Amino acid sequence: METPVEIVDLTPPARRVAELVRRIEDRQLALPTPCPDYAVRELLAHIGGLALVFRDAARKDLGPTTDTDPGASPPVLEEGWRTTVPRRLGELAEAWREPGAWEGMTRAGGIELPGPVAGVIAFNEVQIHGWDLARATGQAYEPGREELVVSYGLLAPTADGCGSEGLFGPPVPVPDEAPLLDRVVGLSGRQPGWRAAAAG
Repeated sequence: METPVEIVDLTPPARRVAELVRRIEDRQLALPTPCPDYAVRELLAHIGGLALVFRDAARKDLGPTTDTDPGASPPVLEEGWRTTVPRRLGELAEAWREPGAWEGMTRAGGIELPGPVAGVIAFNEVQIHGWDLARATGQAYEPGREELVVSYGLLAPTADGCGSEGLFGPPVPVPDEAPLLDRVVGLSGRQPGWRAAAAG
């Protein structure tokens, strides 16, 4: 008997990040982010791009969007990003509400993945990069515990073992008694106390 696939709702993180995007001012686009290679401008472009990739992965609409290495070229922010990025995030969440998205195999970044794995990775990408965006632009960011448990469940196993690189980079040690958000952020290779002012 097959184990039922746990379907994760991407709507809460997608909506939360869409609201962050809508509140960003043009003057903030050049600010640094916790992603060393990205200013806010590039991070917004990256979020819009990953939403498109994982939307198509959910739909099993495999082609250029799902087959391209995301690191092949620097992300470029499109005109109208305040509308485009939130719309793509909404489409991403909608695509993963379909049970078929969680079945069989799919592809993202040119890598073959089981549907359930791709869905959780998409969830985590939105959630973690939402934190990046909030920290870079001085906005509040408070995911619910259930959402954080999803990311923790994905990231914690990849951090096992000495010298592990994790999914996003080498995990940052965080005390066990720290808030769950801080532990998830640390597992993603970020300093939970990162602030834009500290990056300069």
